Amino acid sequence: MDTPGTALELQVLRLKALGHATRLSIIRLVVQGPVEGTPVGEIQARLAVPGSTLSHHLSELTRAGLLKSARQGTTIRYAARFDHLRTLTDYLWEDCCGSGRRDSCCP
Repeated sequence: MDTPGTALELQVLRLKALGHATRLSIIRLVVQGPVEGTPVGEIQARLAVPGSTLSHHLSELTRAGLLKSARQGTTIRYAARFDHLRTLTDYLWEDCCGSGRRDSCCP
């Protein structure tokens, strides 16, 4: 992944990647899948997305650092980068209620 210069730019890249219904559906599917990753064929079958379209969306999510891929024989599996997803959600909650402490006001 090309690393943007600031934390803000990085989070914008990640939010932009999630800002498409198909990509958000892919993330939701993959985070529910096995830790070693979900095979591309299963993602395609479950979401009914054409192969070339799916490839584009998987590339965007990988470039944003939200997914990682691994080849097992002829199968490519995509797994969530939970550390990066957590960083994104932490960034969104970082200054909850202006207190700088999430636990002081956010449920």
